[in-house]
Amino acid sequence: MPKTRPKHLDLLRIRLPVPAFVSILHRVSGAILFLLLPVVLWLWQASLENAETFGAFKALMARPLVKLAAIALVWAYFHHLCAGVRHLALDLHSGVSLEAGRATSRAVLAAGVVLALGFAVLIW
Repeated sequence: MPKTRPKHLDLLRIRLPVPAFVSILHRVSGAILFLLLPVVLWLWQASLENAETFGAFKALMARPLVKLAAIALVWAYFHHLCAGVRHLALDLHSGVSLEAGRATSRAVLAAGVVLALGFAVLIW
């Protein structure tokens, strides 16, 4: 009897394991950081030019939508950092068992969220 395997996978219905989810988020956060780094550097340079541009930057950062974008960018940074450290540990053959992989993946997710929430408390 032939196997009835799906011909087209529905990627939104597949339940990914936590390490795979963390790995995908690591790539997404890296892409976000890569794409937004020039914008962040330009804003930083503009804020350091003189007192007027710093005031404009400060007024921009007072907007709630900009604060949410900054929190999302900081989450991307912290998640990418924590997931990168996890990947380096895996490259050194530390935590390669199934349970350790799941535990470190959950720790990366939690650390990224907790650190971003700490930043959110500071700027809000």
